[in-house]
Amino acid sequence: MIFAVASGKGGTGKTTVTASLAAIWEEPLTLVDLDVEEPNLHLFLKPEVMRETAAMLEVPVHDSDKCTLCGECSRFCQYKALAIMGKTMLFYPEMCHGCGGCLKICPEGALSPGGRELGRIAEGQTEFGRFFMGRLRVGEAMSPPLMQQVKQRVMEQASHGGMPNDVLGDVLIDAPPGVSCPAMHAVMDADAILLVTEPTPFGLYDFRLAVEAFYGLNKPMGAVINRVGIGDQGVDDYCRAVGIPIWAHIPNSILAAKAYSRGEIVARELPELRGIFQELKERMRAAVTVSREVERA
Repeated sequence: MIFAVASGKGGTGKTTVTASLAAIWEEPLTLVDLDVEEPNLHLFLKPEVMRETAAMLEVPVHDSDKCTLCGECSRFCQYKALAIMGKTMLFYPEMCHGCGGCLKICPEGALSPGGRELGRIAEGQTEFGRFFMGRLRVGEAMSPPLMQQVKQRVMEQASHGGMPNDVLGDVLIDAPPGVSCPAMHAVMDADAILLVTEPTPFGLYDFRLAVEAFYGLNKPMGAVINRVGIGDQGVDDYCRAVGIPIWAHIPNSILAAKAYSRGEIVARELPELRGIFQELKERMRAAVTVSREVERA
């Protein structure tokens, strides 16, 4: 089963929930940090990194000796990464999405495959299971291509890297916050989406955006309301109104905040919260089971 832990806004406790679920998960588990712009799951899980590689995006390399400045490539490129200025071909690699179309359309073969670094992919082992993380290069604007390569690396390791599917086990994805392309890309392969929010007007507003954005994916969704006690009942009322099940209420706790600030796992440091995360896990798995039974029926 693949679970994506997402949120409509940052700072709701998404990584806290992911790390705590990892600490109580008894079945084989793989943990994936797809919040590549600011990954921080490793700060809590403290993996032993065994391999780190560069993630590359294919971009064109221009050969001015072959180029006739016909302009076919610049007319094709929808992202304006290529442009003809007088008798000069200009290329803006940061705007290239790596589709490869310009390489195929160039009549003179003046463009050949090259590459630029998107970021880094780290693979390691934690006490809870295998760990994968992407880290976007500073200045890079596109995170989905790096996220896709991280997901591909997970599946490659599962099928070819000595990690059979039964060892891959369940997968917990720490998704980026928000509802833009990175967030959608992170949850699209999940069997269920766990939406972490907080009981404040800001939390409710962004939670509603997340529900509306992910609803069309037709996946089981449940809410985790974190820091219960600091706000109001707006999120609870909205969940009841639209039929989103609340899988867990996590009470506001200064001890939890202190544990987080030290890079500690809340479910491990506060035994009174362990039961909440165990019940959360069971509800997540039950939601996927029911969804699969409905699909088979």
